[in-house]
Amino acid sequence: MAHTHIHLHPAIDHGMARGNASFNGGTLQCHCAIDPVIVRVDSQCAHNHACGCTKCWKPHGAIFSVVAVVPRDKVHVTSNGQKLKVVDNKATIQRHACEGCGVHMFGRIENTGHAFYGLDFIHTELSRDAGWAAPEFAAFVSSVIESGTPPDLMPMIRARLGEIGLPAYDCLSPALMDVLATHQAKMNGVL
Repeated sequence: MAHTHIHLHPAIDHGMARGNASFNGGTLQCHCAIDPVIVRVDSQCAHNHACGCTKCWKPHGAIFSVVAVVPRDKVHVTSNGQKLKVVDNKATIQRHACEGCGVHMFGRIENTGHAFYGLDFIHTELSRDAGWAAPEFAAFVSSVIESGTPPDLMPMIRARLGEIGLPAYDCLSPALMDVLATHQAKMNGVL
C-alpha cells in the first residue's frame, strides 16, 4: 500500500534527485525576496538525510528537514551576512538563521572536542544548483512527535520513508522511541 498522502518534505516526497559525483558545490539562498542571505559552499555534501529533530529548520508543512554536512572551511557567507543570527546559543549546533525569513542557512559546531567539529550542516534545498548528493537515510524519526506529529501516524511515516528508500533510524525500537517522544511532547504541551 503506497502512503503518498504522507508529506514528509518537498525534496523527497516525489522522488529524490540523484547526486553528481563531479559536483563541487553551489550557493544557498534564504527565502527573503529582497536582500537575501547568500552562502557559497565549495564542496559536495555528505550524509544528506531527512531529520526529524525539533531543532533543524523545516519548510512550512514539512514533517522532516533535509540536512547534510560539508567541511566548515568550504562555507562562505557572500551576501547579507549581517542578517544572520544564531538561533540558540546553548545548542550543540549553532544554527545561523536569517532574521528576515527565519531560514537556517548553516549550522556550525564550535566545540573543538565534538566528534562533528569541522563540519557545517546545510539544507541543500536552498540551492538552485543541481548535483547535490541525495538523502540517504532518515534520523531521529520518533522526534517528529515532539513537534506535534500525532503518534498514531508513525507507522505510516515509517512506511512512507521505506517506500521512498530512506532507512529510518532511532536509538531504541521504534515503538519504544514513540513512547518516549510522546511523553516528551505531552510534557512540552504540544500533544
